[in-house]
Amino acid sequence: MTEFWITLFILLAAAVALFVSAGWRQREVSRGARDRLNTDFYRQRLRELARDEAEGVVAERPAMERELQQTLLDDVPDAGAEQVHHSRRRVLIPGVILLLVVPLGMYLQTGGLAQYSGWLSVQQAYPALRARLMDPQAQPLSMEALSRLQLGLRTALQHDPQNLNDWAMLGRLGMVLNNATDASQAFEHALQLAPDNLALQQDYAEVLTRSGDPQDNRQAGLLLDALRQRDPANLRTLSLLAFNAFQQQHYAKAIDAWQTMRQQLPAGDQRIAMIERSIEQAKTDAGQQTTQLALTVRLTSQAEKMLPQGGVMYISVTDGVSPVPVAVKRLPLSHFPLSLTLDDSNAMMPDRLLSAQHQVQVRVRIARDGSANPQSGDWFGLSAVTPWDGHQQLAVEINQQQP
Repeated sequence: MTEFWITLFILLAAAVALFVSAGWRQREVSRGARDRLNTDFYRQRLRELARDEAEGVVAERPAMERELQQTLLDDVPDAGAEQVHHSRRRVLIPGVILLLVVPLGMYLQTGGLAQYSGWLSVQQAYPALRARLMDPQAQPLSMEALSRLQLGLRTALQHDPQNLNDWAMLGRLGMVLNNATDASQAFEHALQLAPDNLALQQDYAEVLTRSGDPQDNRQAGLLLDALRQRDPANLRTLSLLAFNAFQQQHYAKAIDAWQTMRQQLPAGDQRIAMIERSIEQAKTDAGQQTTQLALTVRLTSQAEKMLPQGGVMYISVTDGVSPVPVAVKRLPLSHFPLSLTLDDSNAMMPDRLLSAQHQVQVRVRIARDGSANPQSGDWFGLSAVTPWDGHQQLAVEINQQQP
């Protein structure tokens, strides 16, 4: 940047010098041309007088020469005229000021000086931000601080483009900041340096899976298929593969990957419940779910008049004995009567599926503030305990208020 300012000042100084010399020289040239013209005229008249005297045309040559000399002297500028010239030269000063102020002002407005100052600030803060990110005891960085760290890291990579760890960090920062383009490009650079690195390949596949571009999703699927062949029991590969397949509506492939994951996990692992729900959701979307509870929800006229703005409807299904729900569904308020279905994808726990119940009871509650816990004044409806064979259709009327 120092070189830029030096160059700028040299160019401005040269422009000022050219401007001043051009104005100065124009006046000096005008004055010199006039003096030469007067001198040439004086000499021409002297020659004409000598010729006229030789021919006898004039008889008072000395007097006429003195008159010519006096005329020539009258044309020489006096001190007052010189002062006028100096005054005119002062007119150049505003031009010089404009020549300096206008380019500098335009640069300050449009030349990116503020961005450059911000970049310098980021460069100064970068070491501390990076140290804070690496310190497990430090406070987490805000999104704004992570953006500054990302800019500093990108600048550092311009000076050290072979730094594999920095490319990987830049890619993960892009994922955190939800910038898929930056993350993808960073992981591509990292994989050029370490093409067989499993963690980088998984990170790259995750970015492609999150992308809204179907081509990226397909590319991620191919990469994850290759990673699964290399290591069939890798949990992260299986998880990414299942999510990628589900997103592309390849439900059988997603179910297979989740089932393989479930077999790899130890009993009691908290991830099993989430995997079970994912499997049931995939079966439902694929039309493989045979157990469904068809439900119709109605309102009394009094309850309809008191519907809250922005309320939420909670539907819970129990076995009629335990208060712990077997299945739960949360919906925004809609028009009534409302028809919907529940199945094993709505199960609360993988070992208590809706399809395994022999009787069910349905409770529908309208939460005024969206709370999952019942509040006084909430409207609700409760069905009778009904035998369940996996295909019943029930109706619930919301006709009571929570005391």
